[in-house]
Formats: sequence, structure tokens, C-alpha cells
Amino acid sequence: MSEQATFGAGCFWGVEARFRQVPGVIDAAVGYMGGATESPSYEQVCSDTTGHVEVCQVTFDPSRCGYDRLVRAFFAMHDPTQVNRQGPDVGSQYRSVIFYADDAQREVAERVRDELEASGLFPAPIATRIEPSQTFWKAEDYHQQYLARRGGTCSI
Repeated sequence: MSEQATFGAGCFWGVEARFRQVPGVIDAAVGYMGGATESPSYEQVCSDTTGHVEVCQVTFDPSRCGYDRLVRAFFAMHDPTQVNRQGPDVGSQYRSVIFYADDAQREVAERVRDELEASGLFPAPIATRIEPSQTFWKAEDYHQQYLARRGGTCSI
């Protein structure tokens, strides 16, 4: 039986590509979460007025990959100390956020964040927000597996 996890860590193209490399991940889709606009478009989200975040929704096999592993991969793939930006991408749609599906995911996300914060691994406080999951609006088809189809890279 599979489970889902949703993360925002900057440009969703790079986030999706990185999660697809994690053993036990069955699928990953990019989309939008956390805003007020129904069925937002990429252009609306990029206007930084809808409140949505570019996210990657990961479907995984918990017998092969625990949620803890996904959360640790999330923190390793971007700079969680930045607020409303990742690399050259600026705006609240690029904020660092974990959307938890249930209390068990929330507890793991908070524990891993707190462990990393206490470790001193990052030069500034972790700014990642941990919020309850909301409606996932799948992004337009041309965004799905964007980097894989174009052979490109994305700095996240």
C-alpha cells in the first residue's frame, strides 16, 4: 500500500527530479498547494498573489522508504534557512514547507527539523514551515517530469 507526502522546496522541477531518485518512491507529481485560489494556473501562482507553493507530491512505498527518509531528503535538497526563495527564485511560492497528511507525518517532520536545527548543520535557523495538507492542484502537463524530458537541471 502506498502513501503520499507533499513538499515545497523551490522550483518544483528540481524537487520532483530529486525525489524520483529516492529508492521506494513510486511516483512524483508537481503542483500547487497552500493557497486560496481554486485550480490555479502556473501564471497565477508565479504572480505571488494566490498564496500557493510550488510543490512536489510524492507517492511512496513505506515498506521500502519511510517518511523519515523523505523528510531528510527534502532537507538535504535545498536551503531550508531561506525565507520565500531558493536560489534565483524569489517569492512566497518558493517557500520551504512540508505539508503533512496526518499527525504521524507532522510528528516526524517536526522531529527531523528539530534534530537538524540542534545539529548546527545549517548556518542560520531553519525557516521550513510545517503545515496541514490542503488540496493538491496538479500543475499543467508540460511541468510534469520537465527536467527529465528536457535533459536539464534546476538549482534548488
